[in-house]
Amino acid sequence: MVFKMKIKVAVLDKDTNYLQKLVSIFTNKLSDKLEVCSFTDLNIALQSLQEARINVLLVSDSFNIEEAQIPKRCGFAYLVESPDIETFNGQRAVCKYQKFEVIYKTVLEIFSEHVSESIGMRFDGDSSVRVLTFVSPSGGAGSSSAAAACAKTLAAMGKKVLYLNLEQLSSSDLFFGGDGQTDFGDVIFALKSKKSNLSIKLESNVKRDASGVYFYSAPKTALDMLELNLEEIKRLMTDLKLTGSYDDIVFDMDFSLHAFAMEIFKKSASIVFVLDGSELSNSKFLSVYKAFEILDAQDISLLSRVCIFYNKFSNKTGRALDEGIRVLGGAPKYEYATTSQVVEQLVGLGVFQSI
Repeated sequence: MVFKMKIKVAVLDKDTNYLQKLVSIFTNKLSDKLEVCSFTDLNIALQSLQEARINVLLVSDSFNIEEAQIPKRCGFAYLVESPDIETFNGQRAVCKYQKFEVIYKTVLEIFSEHVSESIGMRFDGDSSVRVLTFVSPSGGAGSSSAAAACAKTLAAMGKKVLYLNLEQLSSSDLFFGGDGQTDFGDVIFALKSKKSNLSIKLESNVKRDASGVYFYSAPKTALDMLELNLEEIKRLMTDLKLTGSYDDIVFDMDFSLHAFAMEIFKKSASIVFVLDGSELSNSKFLSVYKAFEILDAQDISLLSRVCIFYNKFSNKTGRALDEGIRVLGGAPKYEYATTSQVVEQLVGLGVFQSI
């Protein structure tokens, strides 16, 4: 992601060692995104807010600042020593002793709450990011496990990958874990509010799994997912691509032929149908395939992007289709395995390396 304007951050703390360490990390790791200055004197810091037009001010809880002293365009939070403190003196609190990535995301969140169109912040990115979509026409085939395995496979290959679960009952946190308290519900709120800070929200709310995969935690309530409409999906996909942050975006979603899903299908380089080879699963897929044939005749080209992954497949109860459709591979049902163990088994197959 390339910021055409850096976020200006001021840090006020009496601990010079902490200031030096924090500024050094931000300068070395995020010099293309942040412009950081530090202060130990309250009056000098307040003067700098006006003269340097600071965007975000982080202040040690050893200082007491009146809200009226902070320009309305400037975000503000206290630095505290305990991660359990969420507010201090009626203001947002940020634990100072945590990973710099978490502090950076907090800075983005604070900034996004104060950013306006007049700031003129733009994101220049390469829109060539590849979209891969995983769906299943019938439940229980394990499309989410396959999507998660694909994301982990690509990350292991050195790709920067975002796994985005759009299922009504999202299962992101079963497959991935990362620091932070935010979730996809915060992104949905930014979409609904139609503010200009969506790109910042997308970066500040994303988490990174130990495997290298980026993801969003599931919303606190499944009802949030029902709030998304077609226009918001379009904006979400556009902003994700324009940030230039990812090589691949792996969508994991419930199957549908509604406009919401069709928009994602049309943007996908590959549409992976996860089947278990059962009579029901195959029958439903063939119905979808016929629908795609009709859409192709209407110049909505989807068939060329369709491929199949057979999951939980058994030669005794399943049958592979012989329709000339590209098959990525297959996997048996892993009895008595945990969710994470199933995903690791699928990663080990190596079938998603050539997707």
